[in-house]
Amino acid sequence: MKPAAIANGYMAILATISPNLMAMGNDDPLMAKVIIERLEAGIDNRDIPQWLEVTGWAGYDLNKLWLKSSIERTDSETESGDIELLYGRAIAPYWDFQLGWKRDFQPTPTRDWLAIGFQGLAPYFFEVDSTLYLGSSNRSALEIEVEYELMLTQRWVLSPRTEILLNGQNDNRTATGSGLSSLEAGLRLRYEIRREFAPYLGIHWERAYGNTADLRQEEGEKTSEVHIVVGIRAWF
Repeated sequence: MKPAAIANGYMAILATISPNLMAMGNDDPLMAKVIIERLEAGIDNRDIPQWLEVTGWAGYDLNKLWLKSSIERTDSETESGDIELLYGRAIAPYWDFQLGWKRDFQPTPTRDWLAIGFQGLAPYFFEVDSTLYLGSSNRSALEIEVEYELMLTQRWVLSPRTEILLNGQNDNRTATGSGLSSLEAGLRLRYEIRREFAPYLGIHWERAYGNTADLRQEEGEKTSEVHIVVGIRAWF
Protein backbone atom coordinates (compact mmCIF):
# COMPACT_ATOMS: atom_id res chain seq x y z
CA MET A 1 0.00 0.00 0.00
CA LYS A 2 1.28 3.45 -0.88
CA PRO A 3 2.28 5.86 1.96
CA ALA A 4 -0.36 8.43 0.89
CA ALA A 5 -3.11 5.82 1.12
CA ILE A 6 -1.89 4.76 4.56
CA ALA A 7 -1.91 8.41 5.72
CA ASN A 8 -5.41 9.00 4.38
CA GLY A 9 -6.69 5.92 6.13
CA TYR A 10 -5.09 6.97 9.37
CA MET A 11 -6.65 10.45 9.19
CA ALA A 12 -10.09 8.97 8.43
CA ILE A 13 -9.87 6.74 11.50
CA LEU A 14 -8.70 9.65 13.65
CA ALA A 15 -11.56 11.87 12.47
CA THR A 16 -14.03 9.12 13.31
CA ILE A 17 -12.84 8.46 16.84
CA SER A 18 -11.97 12.04 17.80
CA PRO A 19 -13.55 14.91 15.85
CA ASN A 20 -12.46 17.41 18.53
CA LEU A 21 -8.87 16.35 18.13
CA MET A 22 -9.14 16.89 14.40
CA ALA A 23 -10.54 20.38 14.98
CA MET A 24 -7.37 21.25 16.88
CA GLY A 25 -5.15 20.34 13.96
CA ASN A 26 -3.43 22.62 11.52
CA ASP A 27 -6.77 23.83 10.16
CA ASP A 28 -7.73 25.20 13.57
CA PRO A 29 -4.96 27.55 14.69
CA LEU A 30 -4.90 29.47 17.94
CA MET A 31 -6.68 32.81 17.39
CA ALA A 32 -7.28 35.88 19.52
CA LYS A 33 -9.28 39.08 19.26
CA VAL A 34 -9.85 42.17 21.38
CA ILE A 35 -12.94 44.31 20.76
CA ILE A 36 -13.47 47.74 22.28
CA GLU A 37 -17.25 47.66 22.04
CA ARG A 38 -17.73 51.09 23.57
CA LEU A 39 -15.32 53.82 24.56
CA GLU A 40 -17.58 56.80 24.83
CA ALA A 41 -18.45 59.94 26.76
CA GLY A 42 -21.60 61.97 27.22
CA ILE A 43 -21.28 65.44 25.71
CA ASP A 44 -24.48 66.98 27.02
CA ASN A 45 -23.58 67.01 30.70
CA ARG A 46 -20.78 68.85 32.49
CA ASP A 47 -20.14 65.75 34.62
CA ILE A 48 -19.03 64.03 31.38
CA PRO A 49 -20.14 60.44 32.05
CA GLN A 50 -17.85 57.85 30.45
CA TRP A 51 -18.28 54.21 29.50
CA LEU A 52 -15.81 51.53 28.55
CA GLU A 53 -16.80 48.05 27.43
CA VAL A 54 -14.14 45.60 26.28
CA THR A 55 -14.36 41.97 25.18
CA GLY A 56 -11.47 39.68 24.32
CA TRP A 57 -11.09 36.04 23.52
CA ALA A 58 -8.39 33.54 22.66
CA GLY A 59 -8.70 29.95 21.58
CA TYR A 60 -9.81 27.62 18.84
CA ASP A 61 -13.00 27.04 16.88
CA LEU A 62 -14.61 25.00 19.63
CA ASN A 63 -12.95 26.19 22.82
CA LYS A 64 -12.14 29.74 23.87
CA LEU A 65 -11.24 31.79 26.91
CA TRP A 66 -13.22 35.02 27.20
CA LEU A 67 -12.41 38.18 29.11
CA LYS A 68 -15.07 40.86 29.46
CA SER A 69 -15.07 44.11 31.37
CA SER A 70 -17.22 47.21 31.62
CA ILE A 71 -16.68 50.44 33.54
CA GLU A 72 -18.86 53.50 34.03
CA ARG A 73 -17.44 56.73 35.39
CA THR A 74 -19.05 60.06 36.21
CA ASP A 75 -17.32 63.21 37.38
CA SER A 76 -13.97 61.36 37.60
CA GLU A 77 -15.39 58.67 39.89
CA THR A 78 -16.03 55.02 39.01
CA GLU A 79 -19.71 54.31 39.58
CA SER A 80 -19.75 50.72 38.39
CA GLY A 81 -17.23 48.22 37.13
CA ASP A 82 -16.94 44.49 36.58
CA ILE A 83 -14.67 41.90 35.03
CA GLU A 84 -15.47 38.38 33.81
CA LEU A 85 -13.26 35.41 32.95
CA LEU A 86 -15.13 32.69 31.07
CA TYR A 87 -14.57 29.41 29.33
CA GLY A 88 -16.55 29.22 26.09
CA ARG A 89 -17.54 26.11 24.21
CA ALA A 90 -19.18 26.19 20.78
CA ILE A 91 -22.43 24.25 20.98
CA ALA A 92 -23.98 25.22 17.64
CA PRO A 93 -23.10 27.34 14.62
CA TYR A 94 -22.62 30.93 15.88
CA TRP A 95 -23.39 30.00 19.50
CA ASP A 96 -21.13 29.55 22.52
CA PHE A 97 -21.93 28.24 25.99
CA GLN A 98 -19.95 30.16 28.59
CA LEU A 99 -19.06 29.33 32.17
CA GLY A 100 -16.84 31.26 34.54
CA TRP A 101 -16.38 33.93 37.16
CA LYS A 102 -17.44 37.55 37.45
CA ARG A 103 -16.43 40.19 39.96
CA ASP A 104 -18.31 43.44 40.48
CA PHE A 105 -15.54 45.64 41.87
CA GLN A 106 -17.69 48.76 41.98
CA PRO A 107 -19.88 49.73 43.78
CA THR A 108 -18.42 48.29 46.94
CA PRO A 109 -18.50 45.88 48.62
CA THR A 110 -17.29 43.68 45.81
CA ARG A 111 -19.50 40.82 44.68
CA ASP A 112 -18.33 37.57 43.09
CA TRP A 113 -20.53 35.47 40.86
CA LEU A 114 -20.64 32.17 39.08
CA ALA A 115 -21.52 33.04 35.47
CA ILE A 116 -23.48 30.73 33.16
CA GLY A 117 -24.42 32.07 29.78
CA PHE A 118 -24.98 31.81 26.07
CA GLN A 119 -23.62 34.17 23.45
CA GLY A 120 -24.28 34.07 19.74
CA LEU A 121 -26.11 35.21 16.68
CA ALA A 122 -29.89 34.79 16.72
CA PRO A 123 -32.08 34.62 13.58
CA TYR A 124 -32.09 37.86 11.56
CA PHE A 125 -28.54 38.54 12.81
CA PHE A 126 -29.36 39.80 16.30
CA GLU A 127 -26.31 39.51 18.56
CA VAL A 128 -27.40 38.08 21.91
CA ASP A 129 -25.41 37.81 25.14
CA SER A 130 -27.37 36.38 28.08
CA THR A 131 -25.86 35.36 31.41
CA LEU A 132 -27.22 34.02 34.68
CA TYR A 133 -25.17 34.98 37.73
CA LEU A 134 -25.22 33.08 41.02
CA GLY A 135 -23.57 34.57 44.08
CA SER A 136 -23.21 34.00 47.80
CA SER A 137 -26.15 34.40 50.22
CA ASN A 138 -28.49 33.11 47.48
CA ARG A 139 -27.91 36.16 45.29
CA SER A 140 -28.83 35.79 41.64
CA ALA A 141 -29.08 38.02 38.59
CA LEU A 142 -29.91 37.71 34.92
CA GLU A 143 -28.45 40.02 32.29
CA ILE A 144 -29.56 40.01 28.65
CA GLU A 145 -28.00 42.16 25.96
CA VAL A 146 -29.23 42.37 22.37
CA GLU A 147 -27.57 44.33 19.58
CA TYR A 148 -28.15 44.69 15.86
CA GLU A 149 -26.04 46.17 13.09
CA LEU A 150 -27.78 47.75 10.12
CA MET A 151 -25.41 48.41 7.21
CA LEU A 152 -26.59 51.69 5.67
CA THR A 153 -23.62 51.73 3.29
CA GLN A 154 -20.29 49.95 3.17
CA ARG A 155 -18.99 52.30 5.90
CA TRP A 156 -22.01 53.73 7.73
CA VAL A 157 -23.52 51.38 10.34
CA LEU A 158 -26.57 52.06 12.53
CA SER A 159 -26.52 49.97 15.69
CA PRO A 160 -29.43 49.78 18.17
CA ARG A 161 -28.65 48.07 21.46
CA THR A 162 -30.60 47.20 24.60
CA GLU A 163 -29.67 45.64 27.92
CA ILE A 164 -31.89 44.41 30.72
CA LEU A 165 -30.88 43.42 34.25
CA LEU A 166 -32.98 41.46 36.75
CA ASN A 167 -31.99 40.55 40.31
CA GLY A 168 -33.22 37.79 42.57
CA GLN A 169 -33.16 39.73 45.82
CA ASN A 170 -32.43 43.12 47.37
CA ASP A 171 -28.84 44.10 48.04
CA ASN A 172 -29.04 47.35 49.96
CA ARG A 173 -25.26 47.77 50.19
CA THR A 174 -24.96 48.02 46.40
CA ALA A 175 -28.32 49.78 45.91
CA THR A 176 -29.69 46.86 43.91
CA GLY A 177 -33.29 45.75 44.21
CA SER A 178 -35.07 42.52 43.37
CA GLY A 179 -37.02 42.09 40.15
CA LEU A 180 -36.44 44.28 37.13
CA SER A 181 -33.49 46.46 38.16
CA SER A 182 -32.55 48.46 35.11
CA LEU A 183 -33.08 48.86 31.41
CA GLU A 184 -30.65 50.47 28.99
CA ALA A 185 -31.10 51.33 25.34
CA GLY A 186 -28.92 53.06 22.82
CA LEU A 187 -28.70 53.97 19.18
CA ARG A 188 -25.29 54.65 17.62
CA LEU A 189 -24.31 55.65 14.12
CA ARG A 190 -20.71 54.84 13.30
CA TYR A 191 -18.46 55.46 10.34
CA GLU A 192 -15.93 52.71 9.69
CA ILE A 193 -12.76 54.48 8.61
CA ARG A 194 -11.45 50.94 8.56
CA ARG A 195 -13.27 47.80 9.56
CA GLU A 196 -11.11 47.82 12.69
CA PHE A 197 -11.73 51.43 13.70
CA ALA A 198 -14.94 53.45 13.74
CA PRO A 199 -15.90 56.68 15.54
CA TYR A 200 -19.59 57.10 16.32
CA LEU A 201 -22.28 59.45 17.56
CA GLY A 202 -25.30 58.21 19.44
CA ILE A 203 -27.83 58.46 22.21
CA HIS A 204 -27.80 56.44 25.44
CA TRP A 205 -30.75 56.06 27.81
CA GLU A 206 -31.03 54.10 31.03
CA ARG A 207 -33.57 53.81 33.81
CA ALA A 208 -33.82 52.02 37.15
CA TYR A 209 -37.04 50.28 38.15
CA GLY A 210 -38.76 48.90 41.24
CA ASN A 211 -36.72 48.45 44.39
CA THR A 212 -33.52 49.51 42.63
CA ALA A 213 -35.09 52.88 41.80
CA ASP A 214 -36.24 53.26 45.42
CA LEU A 215 -32.77 52.43 46.78
CA ARG A 216 -31.10 54.87 44.40
CA GLN A 217 -33.49 57.61 45.37
CA GLU A 218 -32.62 56.99 49.02
CA GLU A 219 -28.94 57.38 48.06
CA GLY A 220 -29.73 60.64 46.28
CA GLU A 221 -28.94 59.15 42.86
CA LYS A 222 -30.79 59.62 39.58
CA THR A 223 -33.13 56.87 38.41
CA SER A 224 -33.26 57.86 34.76
CA GLU A 225 -30.70 59.42 32.44
CA VAL A 226 -30.32 60.13 28.75
CA HIS A 227 -27.14 61.32 27.07
CA ILE A 228 -25.81 62.25 23.68
CA VAL A 229 -22.57 60.29 23.33
CA VAL A 230 -19.50 60.22 21.12
CA GLY A 231 -17.06 57.36 21.07
CA ILE A 232 -15.05 54.85 19.14
CA ARG A 233 -15.41 51.17 18.39
CA ALA A 234 -12.26 49.23 17.51
CA TRP A 235 -10.95 45.72 17.32
CA PHE A 236 -7.63 44.06 16.66
